[in-house]
Amino acid sequence: MAIKELSILIPTYNDLCVDLVQALQQQATLLAIDYEIIVADDGSTCSEVITVNRAINQLSHCRLLECQKNSGRAAIRNFLIHQAQYEWLLFIDSDMVVCREDFIQQYINTDGDVIYGGIVVRSVDKHNLRALYEKSREDQHTLERRQQSPYHDFHTANFMVHRDIMQKHPFDERFRYYGYEDVLLGKHLQQDNITIHHIDNPLSFEIYETNEAFVSKTEEGLHTLHQFREELRSYSRLLDFVEQHPVIVMLVRLWHRMTAKWERRHLCGNTPNLTIFSLYRLGYYLTLSQE
Repeated sequence: MAIKELSILIPTYNDLCVDLVQALQQQATLLAIDYEIIVADDGSTCSEVITVNRAINQLSHCRLLECQKNSGRAAIRNFLIHQAQYEWLLFIDSDMVVCREDFIQQYINTDGDVIYGGIVVRSVDKHNLRALYEKSREDQHTLERRQQSPYHDFHTANFMVHRDIMQKHPFDERFRYYGYEDVLLGKHLQQDNITIHHIDNPLSFEIYETNEAFVSKTEEGLHTLHQFREELRSYSRLLDFVEQHPVIVMLVRLWHRMTAKWERRHLCGNTPNLTIFSLYRLGYYLTLSQE
């Protein structure tokens, strides 16, 4: 049975997302559903972003909630859950782009308590590290690949869920910084035997941060991974690699000691290399394990 009401929830931090909200609003308006679009700004620091995003409040069925302090990636999503008035919640990251005209319709016509639509990469800048990285991982986002490991290949950038599920399994608010709050949610859903239904209904990666910002974000994510490494064991490919390849780990640790500064400068430059990025990620994580 098609869903008749939907709360679309978008956490944001320093992202312009008026275009995203307008695209979603246009689709939802054409459907015979009650809907709302709620954007929660988690203490953005860019005054231009804050000002421009306030236009969201002028759109029907849409509202922008501005938080004065940054509460973290998990807490802002839980805040949105409490703000939603409808039983079905569609979570979307604010840096995604709607790339199909029947995006919302596909969700409301699909059965399942947790439904993940996936992502695609449509725009690639060979000078942008994030773009190159996401493009290199594109095969991991295919429907066939995701269905092979439905709990490990689940991300909160684009998923629909019944509110009762999220009230029972809220995001873990210990995850204040970048990364892995979705991985732990996937683990908890698996432990409670809640099926994640994967469908081919992607959003698109087209908006990329600078190389410097992405490297810093990656480092932040590695700190998160290290902090929660015991709980994320067997749910992280990097953790699996560290455990399974001790000789390579030893060599990369030595390599990182000698080249870390050079690697980082290269990655933040205009011709980033994904092999160097992989070495830097692993080496950086290994330095954390020695602290």
